[in-house]
Amino acid sequence: MRILYLDLDTLRPDHLGCYGYERDTSPNIDQIANEGVRFDNYYCSDAPCLPSRTALMTGQFGIHNGVVNHAGEAAELRMEGAERDFRSRLTYESLPGFLRDSGFNTVSFSPFAERHGSWNFYAGFNEMHNTGKYGMESAEDITPLVMKWIENNGEEDDWFLHLNYWDAHTPYRAPEEFGNPFAEETLPDWYSQELINQHRKLVGPHKPQEISMYDNEEDPAFPRHPGEIKDMDDLRRMIDGYDCGIKYLDQHIGKILEALKEKGVFEDLVVIISADHAENMGELGIYGEHATADHATCRIPMIIRWPEGAKNVVEKGLHYQLDLGPTLAELLGEKPPEVWDGQSYASAVLEGKDSGRDSLVLSQCAHVCQRSVRFGDWLYMRTYHDGYHLFPKEMLYNIKEDPYEEHNLADEQPDLCQKAVYILNEWHDEMMMTMPDGYKTDPMWTVLNEGGPYHAKGHLPAYIEYLKKTGREYAIPELKKRHPGEFE
Repeated sequence: MRILYLDLDTLRPDHLGCYGYERDTSPNIDQIANEGVRFDNYYCSDAPCLPSRTALMTGQFGIHNGVVNHAGEAAELRMEGAERDFRSRLTYESLPGFLRDSGFNTVSFSPFAERHGSWNFYAGFNEMHNTGKYGMESAEDITPLVMKWIENNGEEDDWFLHLNYWDAHTPYRAPEEFGNPFAEETLPDWYSQELINQHRKLVGPHKPQEISMYDNEEDPAFPRHPGEIKDMDDLRRMIDGYDCGIKYLDQHIGKILEALKEKGVFEDLVVIISADHAENMGELGIYGEHATADHATCRIPMIIRWPEGAKNVVEKGLHYQLDLGPTLAELLGEKPPEVWDGQSYASAVLEGKDSGRDSLVLSQCAHVCQRSVRFGDWLYMRTYHDGYHLFPKEMLYNIKEDPYEEHNLADEQPDLCQKAVYILNEWHDEMMMTMPDGYKTDPMWTVLNEGGPYHAKGHLPAYIEYLKKTGREYAIPELKKRHPGEFE
C-alpha cells in the first residue's frame, strides 16, 4: 500500500470547489474528492500551525502534549522525565512512527520542523527533506524535489509520503507570471463596503487597518498581499491573492498525481488531503490570519481516497484532525497507541457512514487564549486573553445560519451557553484526569502566566500609538484596563 498525504497549509475548505466554492480554484483536489470521502465538519483541535501539527503527529490534544503556543514553555512538548526509556516514546507513538512500525517507509517534504524549531516533528520519519525556506517557499520550490523522489522511489511498495505546500499561507505568493484567473469573477456575496467600514472601526491584529498585524506596511516582494483594506478593490486583491495561491498549488498537485499515474501506482494509491488550520477572511473582522478558536480558523478540509472505500460521499459528522491516526490504524488492521486521544472513523472511509462525535472542543493560545465548543449547529467561544481584539468573554454563533460569525447570540441564548460551558468543563475534567504522569498544569494557564499568547505579548504600547494615528482612541482605555501588565 502507498499513502500520499497532502498537507496544505492554511487551506479553507469553503475555498475549494468540492466544498461548494463557485470559483474554479481546485480541479485536481475536486477530482480526488469525487473518488473518495469528503468530510464536512473536520476541525483541528488546537490552532494554529505548531499546536495543530503537534496534535496530529502526537495523536494528543495540546492540553496533553503541552504544545499550545508559538513560543515559551507551551511551545515545547512535555518532557517524559524519569520514565523516558532509551528512545523517546515518539519513536513509536507518533503518527509516522506508528506507520513505520506498520511496515511503511515514511517520508516528509516540509520545512515545518525548522520553521517552528519543532524537531520532534521528524520523529518516525525515515526520510526528512527540508525544503529550506522556513515556510516561505512556493510550490515551484517543492514540486521538483518530490518529482525526483517519485521517479526514484514511486514504484516501491509501502510508502507514506507527507507533502507540505505553503502557497495559501500569508503572504500570498503565487508568482506574478501566474496572473489572476479570478480577475473578472465576483467576490463571495457576504462581503460589502458596509462590512469593510464596520470592520475598520474594530481594533486588534489583522483588522482591515492593520493587515500586517500591527500596522499597514506592505512588502513589495508580495504584491498580492495588501497591508490595509479600505475598499472592495483592496479586498479583491486579498481574496484573489489567496485563491490564486490555492489554484497554483492545485496545479502542482496535478503534476504530482500525473507523475504517480505514469509510474502505474495511482489506481491503488491512498490520497489524503487536509490542512493544519484554515484562515479568517473577515470573520470576527480578522483578515489573512488564523488567530482564533472559531469555525473559520479551525474548520479544515479532509478528503480521503481509499481504493476499496466509499466514493463521492460527503460525511457530516464532527471530527478532529487527530482522529486520523486511529482511523488509519483500523483501516490497516493495527492497534493504535494507547496514548492517542483520537477515535476512528474508518466506517466513514469504507462505507460512507456518519461516525462523528457529539461535540468538539477547539483551542487557540498563540494569538488569543480561547476554548470553543462545536455542537449541533452551534459554536460557543470563551475568551481568556483577547489578543487586543476586545472580544467579549462569551460568543455564540449559529454556524448553519451564520457561517461567517456576524451575529453573536450569547446574550440571547444563555441556556445554550450554559450547555456549552458544561461540555467544556466535562472535557477539561477528562483531560486533566488523563494528564501525562507528573503533569497537572493546563498549558493554557502557562501561557497566561507568561503574559499572554506569543503574537499578542509586548506589542500593546506601540500598537496604541498606531490606534491614535488611525482614529480609534475609543479602544485605548479598555485595552489598558484588560492588559495592565504591558505598561508596568
